[in-house]
Amino acid sequence: MRLSVNIDHFTTLREARRAAEPEPVLAALLAEQAGASGIVCHMRGDKRHIKERDLRLLRETVKTKLNLEMAATEEMKRTALTVKPDVVSLVPEHPEELTTEGGLSVRKQARRLKSFIDDLKRAGIRVSIFIDPDQAEIAAAAELGLDLIEINTGRYADLVTGPAATKALEGIRKSAEFAWTRDLEVHAGHGLDYRNVKPVVAIPQITELSIGFSIIARSAIVGIERAVKDMLALLEG
Repeated sequence: MRLSVNIDHFTTLREARRAAEPEPVLAALLAEQAGASGIVCHMRGDKRHIKERDLRLLRETVKTKLNLEMAATEEMKRTALTVKPDVVSLVPEHPEELTTEGGLSVRKQARRLKSFIDDLKRAGIRVSIFIDPDQAEIAAAAELGLDLIEINTGRYADLVTGPAATKALEGIRKSAEFAWTRDLEVHAGHGLDYRNVKPVVAIPQITELSIGFSIIARSAIVGIERAVKDMLALLEG
């Protein structure tokens, strides 16, 4: 299973002091060197952590795959069409949230999303949608002409253990199986860490995980290369 590393929280730390470090591009290169298959960053409308400067430098330096998470707004579409990341992942965005709180609702805005996605695809950018483990929403995503989704693992990650966590994990598994029957490549992420990741790794239809905060938290103690390698050991085990 492949690992993409979300580097947002390196810039969260930088912006806490409005300083010049840590440098997210350096963190991305070290993560690649440690074995990461891709780099993820979320540029928000308020630019609270990832800035346009960061995105441009990441595009120039990332050698594996650059995945830009963003809201489906015209401003962000212009940015994506200019920078041309390898993948754009469409996510919901609320101004007061600390982190993304759920998957994007596809069925309610399918017509608008179709046009938005087509513009990106014409530019040669793969498009994914961050989506809750809901088969109706996944079916709607497939109808938009996507070939890739990322299933939201947040509820399972928050619960950790117990019957409710088992039920949430089963929902992820069934959603991944369903997406596979719709010819969708299946990625997953949100809230995954070194303790809860292995049951998700065991779902064969999921080919890549996007993990950020737990890797960055560990890297504060052991360094980014060791933190990435520790996570890869769990994905490969």
